[in-house]
Amino acid sequence: MGFDSLSEKLTAVFKKLKNKGKLTETDVSEAMREIKLALLSADVNFKVVKEFVKKVSERAVGEQVMKSLTPAQQVIKIVNEEMALLMTSENQKIKLKNNGTTVIMMVGLQGTGKTTHVAKLANLYKQQGRRPLMVACDIYRPAAILQLQKLGEKCGVPVFTIDGCNDAVKIASEAVEHAKKHGNDVVFIDTAGRLHIDEDMMAELKNIKSKISPDEILLTVDAMTGQDAVNVAESFNELLDITGVILTKLDGDTRGGAVLSVLYVTGKPVKFAGTGEKLGDFEEFNPSRMANRILGMGDVLSVIEKVEKAIDEEEAKKLEEKMRANVFDLDDYLSQIRQLKKMGNIRSLLESVPGVDKKALASANIDERQFLRYEAIIQSMTKKERRKPEIIDGKRRKRIALGSGNTVEEVNRLLKSYKQIKEMMKKMNKSGMMNMPGMKGGKMPRGVDFSKMGF
Repeated sequence: MGFDSLSEKLTAVFKKLKNKGKLTETDVSEAMREIKLALLSADVNFKVVKEFVKKVSERAVGEQVMKSLTPAQQVIKIVNEEMALLMTSENQKIKLKNNGTTVIMMVGLQGTGKTTHVAKLANLYKQQGRRPLMVACDIYRPAAILQLQKLGEKCGVPVFTIDGCNDAVKIASEAVEHAKKHGNDVVFIDTAGRLHIDEDMMAELKNIKSKISPDEILLTVDAMTGQDAVNVAESFNELLDITGVILTKLDGDTRGGAVLSVLYVTGKPVKFAGTGEKLGDFEEFNPSRMANRILGMGDVLSVIEKVEKAIDEEEAKKLEEKMRANVFDLDDYLSQIRQLKKMGNIRSLLESVPGVDKKALASANIDERQFLRYEAIIQSMTKKERRKPEIIDGKRRKRIALGSGNTVEEVNRLLKSYKQIKEMMKKMNKSGMMNMPGMKGGKMPRGVDFSKMGF
């Protein structure tokens, strides 16, 4: 996740406050000056910074804070609350129709990930039981239609096109009618992007809007461009009256400016955030969680949600039963690896955990390709070898290595990590940990060393 530079600066300010114990108005004033500089260096809009610091200062020097036993923590709490409020809107969520078709028009400049995020949105709503339809209205970029079709195949969502048609308004209009006839309850119109805002681009977008009367107009903006992203949002909003923003590339070197400035400058909320390249690296925007991330406080709820999505309850129950019976074979290990893969980028996941040393994590050697290597190795084994790994001798290891395209050393590493995990489970069972609250469903207790899996 981005914001590292801003998070470090704000954490340093909070550390100074904590070290002082009781605070004076001068202490708070100095802290506010440093927070102001940190926000400005993160490319946050000047008016936003001025208003934010004013509100925090007024609350922070109040009698309730200054006379409390932990004034520094109270100040941090106020900063957190005001930062969340800065990004909070009544229209944060998309309102889908209970009956009929919801039409969502996607707009944005080239290079912001618009087409990819059309697919991410469609994939999200498909998982929620909706019947989405994606519409290829980018008739100018040669590969745009093909890109959307490939993404549609990947997430299992149909794509509407009209071969040889160079009229984006006609394509959008006929797509909406098609959706109504075929029971598609959410339609995503992927419009053309440009390298910059121009009259022709806006005229086409206005014509599409006029023809189909979309329920939402979502603008994708690149969070890495800072204040420029806010300027783009302001321009699109003036011409199209957008309903919300999707911030993309929040996993990159994001300075924070766009995240904290969009709502204040445009009056339109950030509704979604793209956090990576995969279809699943996408989430509804949550101001409180985003404030926690920016302030370096982590995002436990996001971690929990990713884990819950990845874990199959039936598989978890089966694993718990096997753990209780001290039976855990390589098929079980393969199942666990696949569930870990579903959780997405492990490094990104760890960054969301409060207290994780970001600098240490950056230098840590987390090789996610190990998932693929281990999967290939186990799949190259016979059923008997998976059930009874102890029979895998030197000759079998060579055959497995050759069959999986790996070295014997990699096979040895897998078997070693499997043995360590099995031993750990055996000890947990003996010590009674399996009967502890929180262990239902095969979930590990706090303190389990997942590094033993060898990643």
